[in-house]
Amino acid sequence: MRDIVYSFQVSLDGYIEDASGRIDFASPDAELHQYFNDFEKSFDTHVYGRRLYEMMQYWETADQEDEPIIVEYAKTWQALEKVVFSRTLDAVEGKARLATKSLVEELEALKAMPGKQIAIGGATLAAEAVKLGLIDRYHVVIYPVLLGGGKRMFPVFEHPQALRLVQKRIFDSGCIALEYERIIEKH
Repeated sequence: MRDIVYSFQVSLDGYIEDASGRIDFASPDAELHQYFNDFEKSFDTHVYGRRLYEMMQYWETADQEDEPIIVEYAKTWQALEKVVFSRTLDAVEGKARLATKSLVEELEALKAMPGKQIAIGGATLAAEAVKLGLIDRYHVVIYPVLLGGGKRMFPVFEHPQALRLVQKRIFDSGCIALEYERIIEKH
């Protein structure tokens, strides 16, 4: 079965955007960008909330840019299937479709299909998946910055979730990539 991976860039104090909604603290240098390019190739599907989907639309035409590292990411991203959860969008572009089922039903159907890992993004949508215990892996790139407030990566939930570190990498910029898998507790 395919894994559902919640992947995000975050400040050291756990925020995915600052208090004004900006994410410009998460600006990868060439080394980190290449890491993201390579990491993206481990997926064939992205599940997005509306806001993140709209933000990621930049990549629909970024293959026209001059920088090879940008073009590489754009081409990889364009080839991915995208499932978008939205109450307001009537249509999506490229290799995207609007979700027609509940989050649980869509993720279960995707996991049952053959393929690579499935990424989930969008703070609100991912928070729902975290609370429902649907995330198999967490991938976090921590930037060496304190924002002091904003939107948190993780929601508040009732019970702790045990995780096991499966991979880590430290970059020259001071960023750290961590990947954890969820430990399924047996009762």
